[in-house]
Amino acid sequence: MALTKDVYLVIGGSGFVGRHIVQQLLDRGDTVAALDIVQRYHDVPFYSADITDEGQISDALRKSGTTCIIHTASPPATLNNPEVFFKVNVEGTKAIIAAAVATGVRKLVYTSSAGVVFNGGDLVDVDERLPTPEVPLDSYNDSKAKAEAIVLEANGKGGLLTVAIRPAGIFGPGDRQVMAGLYSVYERKQTHFQIGDNANLFDWTYVGNVARAHILAADKLETPPPAAPLSTSEKLPLSADTVSLSPEEETLISYPLQPISATLGTRRVPTCEARPLGPYVTPPPNAEKILASFNDPAPVSDRPVIRTRYDALSDHALKRSKLHQPEINPLQVAGQAFFVTNGEPLYFWDFPRTVWHQLDAFFPGHRQPRKPIKLSKSIGLLAATGSEWTAWALGKEPTFTRFKVSYSCVNRWYNIEKARRVLGYEPIVGVEEGVKLMVEWWHKEYTEGNHKIAH
Repeated sequence: MALTKDVYLVIGGSGFVGRHIVQQLLDRGDTVAALDIVQRYHDVPFYSADITDEGQISDALRKSGTTCIIHTASPPATLNNPEVFFKVNVEGTKAIIAAAVATGVRKLVYTSSAGVVFNGGDLVDVDERLPTPEVPLDSYNDSKAKAEAIVLEANGKGGLLTVAIRPAGIFGPGDRQVMAGLYSVYERKQTHFQIGDNANLFDWTYVGNVARAHILAADKLETPPPAAPLSTSEKLPLSADTVSLSPEEETLISYPLQPISATLGTRRVPTCEARPLGPYVTPPPNAEKILASFNDPAPVSDRPVIRTRYDALSDHALKRSKLHQPEINPLQVAGQAFFVTNGEPLYFWDFPRTVWHQLDAFFPGHRQPRKPIKLSKSIGLLAATGSEWTAWALGKEPTFTRFKVSYSCVNRWYNIEKARRVLGYEPIVGVEEGVKLMVEWWHKEYTEGNHKIAH
């Protein structure tokens, strides 16, 4: 970690993710400022700037004394404007990096997206080795992928250290995209429709967990890797078989990770040393210790980590990665991307149904019990085609598109072991609690008249 305390500038600090990062930094007593095009909060210094203007960014960095930039600014994916996506995500990121180097900023944490690797097909337990698609699926994720590549290529240049965080399906208090769409369906009483068989798993990430991942990455950007990159060796190995792992690397990949329990809680498997005592005439030896071990809320497993050669953190995979990118240790933070999710993939339609169930508590009687209407993916695609033609004829944006149909019928969940081991990331707020917090916030905004959609 850094020897001196960082001064943070959150670019996009008035936005959804940015505001949660600002708040968490304030909560732990850090010095933080926000940069955005609009000021929504007044508890930190604010700088208004066009992020595509290097001069304006440099001016804000100098005035604030920033040592660490957290760059979250991006147009909403629903904007559907390729020119704006490229200008803000790509040109804006280039300007931020140039300004950071010019002013001597040491760290840059970039908010990327898990969608940068989405190719339209199933993504099942994929890790950071998966490349971005050669043919971009949509302009938004294409611009995010280009910006991420620029950020990672800038690592080490001009003394700047960079890292990219790839969250999936962000939701929570402050969300005006996912929640607005789900409420619109709820308002129209269309919650009984389902496309596909709901057998596809989908990852979501609570916004507070996303914010925490950014801060962990910032804290660890200057942490030395567990072994020097191969590029520092006198001679590069000829094959992965001759590459070795240091004891520190072996330790990092071999300790057992505990199951993610944010929603489901901890479940213990009874053993001879940790179990319920049950009925007895005479208590067994060490009865109190046996029961205490079973009731331990955070048990430490001593089971070995079993890996195959195809595992992202297997000896074989790490050695190949070292040889492929000799200038970077695959277990360091700087210069790398990390998938971040709640680690609780859900069947796709289970998430919106959880949201709608929470809304029922605030609008009792709005929904009447109805038998679900299930459409196959093929029927959904045909219906979407008709919807798109109708929207085109009326000069409006379609609300039911082929992309949305395909999106709702694919598996899309990610392996977050790298973030857990290297960043120390763990999801603190589970999906169920996060949905409750989001809907409560949304209803408060609704009662105060801050929504465009009226009930």
